[in-house]
Amino acid sequence: MRSISENIDRKPAVAGMFYPSEQSDLQQEMENLFNASISDSTDNIRAIIAPHAGYIFSGKVAASAFSGIKEDAIYKRVFVIGSSHNASFKGAAVYCDGDFIMPYGKERVDKVFGKMLASNFPLLFTTDGRPHKDEHCLEVQLPFLHHVLKTKYSIVPILIGTSDPYICREIANVLKPYFTPDNLFIISSDFSHYPKYEDAVKVDEATKEAIISNNAERLLKTLRENEEMNIPNLVTSLCGWTSVLILLNITKGDESLKYSAVDYKNSGDAEINGDKDKVVGYWSITVSDKQNPESLFNLSDSDKMVLLGNARKAVECAVYHKRIINSDRETYSEILNTRCGVFVTLHKNGELRGCLGRLKGDLPLWKMVQEMAYSVPVDDYRFAPVSPEELPEISIEISVLSPLLKIKDISQIKLGRHGIYIVKGADSGVFLPQVATETGWNLEEFLGHCSHDKAGIGWTGWNDADIYIFTATVFS
Repeated sequence: MRSISENIDRKPAVAGMFYPSEQSDLQQEMENLFNASISDSTDNIRAIIAPHAGYIFSGKVAASAFSGIKEDAIYKRVFVIGSSHNASFKGAAVYCDGDFIMPYGKERVDKVFGKMLASNFPLLFTTDGRPHKDEHCLEVQLPFLHHVLKTKYSIVPILIGTSDPYICREIANVLKPYFTPDNLFIISSDFSHYPKYEDAVKVDEATKEAIISNNAERLLKTLRENEEMNIPNLVTSLCGWTSVLILLNITKGDESLKYSAVDYKNSGDAEINGDKDKVVGYWSITVSDKQNPESLFNLSDSDKMVLLGNARKAVECAVYHKRIINSDRETYSEILNTRCGVFVTLHKNGELRGCLGRLKGDLPLWKMVQEMAYSVPVDDYRFAPVSPEELPEISIEISVLSPLLKIKDISQIKLGRHGIYIVKGADSGVFLPQVATETGWNLEEFLGHCSHDKAGIGWTGWNDADIYIFTATVFS
């Protein structure tokens, strides 16, 4: 009798049909597909959308998506998400009974994490492995992942069984905290099904544009519009729309991310059996960080003057208890409407008089500066509120932050260039890059003071905490 704790590994469902079942043949197929791909690797891939048809039809497009991943990239978990073709059920089924058996060996499943999802969110996630048994949409992604990623990782295989956008949004809310630089999300979906070649190209272009807009509502609207066009033989314009919708709900409003369309083909482009009367469309799309944390935010002098002027007005309004009257924001440059982290620091005769900010931006830059500048004179608990008499002596410094980058080695921290964000459980602390310069601290002191004074986890608490670095454009 099988032990309750014994693993039940999932056997391949479509090996020998969608892709080669022999390891050597599959390896050769991977090399051919990646050699024909059109993407270059990058440091900051956060998610990809890739097709899941037989490799003869969609393999080159899928390889173009996976080619963006550097082989030495370090991902703790890879979330592989697809919409079930064979079963309809409420929420999502996460496989955690065992590992995935593939022609080249096993893909290790993070079974503990999967069971945690089902235990903590039983209305959204189930550990029922039956929907996974004959499903192909997750399985066909794994050879690409195995081929390109040479570091250790585990997968979280999630099948979406619902067609309710509200439930998709709730699933996204659960997964969003794990959409971090040390995890990768793979969304499995083909595009249009069965229109003629020319119609597929048009429909797939519209659907792609909706996706790369990073707007869940626009995607739903586009799918409805595609359906209302009554295109002959068009059964769906995005078979994995629920999975893509979950991704868009996760990334919604995050201006630090960039959606990029990489490659397109449909089954009519296949060298063999390329029937153009009834085709299936395939797009590969990547999601990456817009900025390299090693580069500073590119603000012009005029942008800086606008922000400093607005900050000065906001500080004065706060001190005199007046409401802020917004200026003509229609004239603001595109970069002033970008969402990013911001800190506003006040000095009086060279001494710190207050500092408040946010590491991540959920408002346009100009608005974030304005709100922080309005709060800092009265809300920094370390200081008494700024009085009207002090205003002539108050100088304002603004720090515009790059995206956070989690580091594995503190040697990556460059004093004076990098700020640090230390997180341990519910405790956290942050130092801006200029703190190291102003204090003259060495690296140990920089980490120790942030860990002890800011995070409250002790001088050496950073040793077993998560550490993120960022750069800042600082002006005053």
